[in-house]
Amino acid sequence: MNPEKPHFFDKPANVRLVIRALFACCVLLLALDFVIHRHVYHSWENLWGFYALYGFAGCVLLVLVAKWMRTFLMRDEDYYLRREQAADRDEQQSGGHTDDAL
Repeated sequence: MNPEKPHFFDKPANVRLVIRALFACCVLLLALDFVIHRHVYHSWENLWGFYALYGFAGCVLLVLVAKWMRTFLMRDEDYYLRREQAADRDEQQSGGHTDDAL
């Protein structure tokens, strides 16, 4: 028996509800693009759905840059554990005295 209380997103029906609410917000904001007058600085801002497309392109660009950065920022799963074990070995070899204690 699991005594832990189920969370809101543990139920698939709640997840579907949130996704539908987000889609409804997107459709509403896109529909308001026809109604609301914007003070634009550049001519391409007058395009219908410009900000939705701009935001989508920005998110895709962020994901692609993050995937590229992962190639040189990624560390092994036990990276910090190995550093900690190496520090412990160094401490044992020096008799428990380190320069950090000063």
